[in-house]
Formats: sequence, structure tokens, C-alpha cells
Amino acid sequence: MYFPKKSSDFSVKTTIHIHRLFEKFGFDEMFGRSAVIELLEMKGSGASKLLSNLVQTDIIEPVSGHGKGKYKFKK
Repeated sequence: MYFPKKSSDFSVKTTIHIHRLFEKFGFDEMFGRSAVIELLEMKGSGASKLLSNLVQTDIIEPVSGHGKGKYKFKK
């Protein structure tokens, strides 16, 4: 699995979350906050924070045309 070097700045826990999300969704499937909450058993605020961190570090990108708050991993 490939992630930019930037992912080494994340905590171990965050890195595990990223890997679990990638294993489930890969490059082709979209996901949103509710999927993150369900998969990682997080609270809403934690899921939102994780998603915004991943967008800022260029690991995931917002997907348009499928409603608000859908993302997928950047290739």
C-alpha cells in the first residue's frame, strides 16, 4: 500500500485508521463520515477531524456530484 511520506507524521493510531479505511475502500470506492464512524467505531467529531486531516495532507480528496462529504483515496 502506498501513502505519501507525509503519513509518517501521523500517530500510530491514525496510521492504523488510514490503513483500515484503505483496506475497505481502496482507490475506487467512495466513503463519507458515517462510513468512517461505523468502520473505525469513532464519534462524529473524531471522524470529521480525521477526514479533514487526510484531505489537508493530500491522502484523500473530496468527490463531487455524489452529495456533500464524500471522499476517495488519491492515486
